[in-house]
Amino acid sequence: MSKRVVVDPITRIEGHLRIEAELGEGNAIRQAYSSGTMVRGIELILKDRDPREAWAFAQRICGVCTLVHGIASVRAVENALGYDIPPNAQLIRNLMISAQYVHDHVMHFYHLHALDWVDVVSALKADPKATSALAQSISTYAKSSPGYFSDVQKRLQTFVNSGQLGIFANGFWGNPGYKLPPEANLMAVAHYLEALNWQRNVVQIHTIFGGKNPHPNFLVGGAPSPISAGPGEGGNGSASTAVNIVSLNQVRSIIKSMRDFVDEVYLPDTLAIAGFYKDWFARGEGLGNFMTYGDFPADGRAGSHSMLIPAGVIVGRDLSHIEPVDLNDPAQIQEFAAHSWYDYSAGKTAGLHPYAGETNLAYSGPQPPYDQLDVEKSYSWLKSPRWRGKAVEVGPLARVLMLYAKGDAQTRELANMALKKLDLPLTAMFSTLGRTASRTLESKIIADHMDSWLDALMVNIRKGEVSVHNEAMWDPSTWPREARGFGAMEAPRGALGHWVVIKNGKIDNYQAVVPSTWNAGPRDATGQPGAYEAALQDRHTLAVPSQPLEIQRTIHSFDPCIACAVHVVDPDGEEMSSIRVA
Repeated sequence: MSKRVVVDPITRIEGHLRIEAELGEGNAIRQAYSSGTMVRGIELILKDRDPREAWAFAQRICGVCTLVHGIASVRAVENALGYDIPPNAQLIRNLMISAQYVHDHVMHFYHLHALDWVDVVSALKADPKATSALAQSISTYAKSSPGYFSDVQKRLQTFVNSGQLGIFANGFWGNPGYKLPPEANLMAVAHYLEALNWQRNVVQIHTIFGGKNPHPNFLVGGAPSPISAGPGEGGNGSASTAVNIVSLNQVRSIIKSMRDFVDEVYLPDTLAIAGFYKDWFARGEGLGNFMTYGDFPADGRAGSHSMLIPAGVIVGRDLSHIEPVDLNDPAQIQEFAAHSWYDYSAGKTAGLHPYAGETNLAYSGPQPPYDQLDVEKSYSWLKSPRWRGKAVEVGPLARVLMLYAKGDAQTRELANMALKKLDLPLTAMFSTLGRTASRTLESKIIADHMDSWLDALMVNIRKGEVSVHNEAMWDPSTWPREARGFGAMEAPRGALGHWVVIKNGKIDNYQAVVPSTWNAGPRDATGQPGAYEAALQDRHTLAVPSQPLEIQRTIHSFDPCIACAVHVVDPDGEEMSSIRVA
């Protein structure tokens, strides 16, 4: 076997991911291999359970994607049993999902991905006055005085002097791949700290509608959020439930704070940082195929064909032709296990639609610790999902491209503005930094739509429409003996699907095909790489192989959530991780 650069684990993500990269001439990556190193068994846990409680288990697949699996699960059961939910429930779900999007994207940019572009140590050399001038030149954000940045710099210096660097301890500081001047680094560090404070307010939307965060409550058939429409005691609009005029006005205020932060901090920072790394708009695309399932019914009604995010597949970068997606079609969505640690009854080269999916664990890899994987055999706990046999990328880039291709006016305006500011063509979006920029653009698109969903909800309440649940589906005697359905949504990291087969009122089969499986899965039986693998093979050269910063940049641009695809520790409860160059 050839020697490879091994990064295990990829840090600043959720879960455990190993990347092995084979280098060629000039330290260019020739081949890359993505391995999920821990196994998820949630499908096995759900078998024979009441389908109405599946969401409570499925939602625990991940704590960062804190509500998406709950939403996909309740939608799967509702689809299987053929029951619609009231418009108010869908509007509440829209608000909860959109809050998750903006929260997730901001936290990813500043706390998981920014350190790939921002040299924290360099910020100590910055001139606070010059930093203030830079900040004021790109934004009207109030916190931009020289004194403010001087205080941040002092806090950072105290932190460094303490020797307790936490997440900053093992960074590749000083790597020649860092290009930001000290002042831009200081500005980014300051906004890193601002984002920590900001996010605490945002998650209150989940607590208002779902009782808590993480893992807010959901309900098959609607929302667990009874609405108080009356004036309440004292005539102040509050009443006996959490969703009332007072809390809805609080939601309005939170939405404003979200939009303000995106407009005044997140978007300007993305464009400012991207301006120093324009070469990263020419590498890291990989597959050229993109898929969305669609989400956010615009009118709040179940089965609506008017989605904010449309569904479809873009093949080979062709934005002029969108292929439809049918999640019930066994020829469209299939999972393969040729290079995964699973066995199929029909053999490892078979492709299974999720309704017929199997979760037969069959680890055949090396015993840890090991130097490198045998990639000719199975090498990951992730399967290899395919659409009509093609590997596709899912996530923010796919969604922004789909919106652009479908002619969404705001998307086109934002994308064209960003590209003009950076003096780049539309094809620059097909890249590592295009993926990162897409996450920022869609944060603004979604945040800007939140008021419309809240407006629609409040209009319904004023008209006396307060129903949030279809109670008919809670009578199992009305269910068919056998039923199957899927729950699709656009999670922050991409197209998420849960498929359920129900027999005699119990779950007979349950399969979740998650965004990070679409993107991080290994090669299939034909040798076709997954999105991570293909992206790393697309014009990547390591400046310092012992500091694989370039690998981190591209992998983090997908915002991996491997916990959604793999989900327990080893039998002794020990971490199985190290970072080294083999």
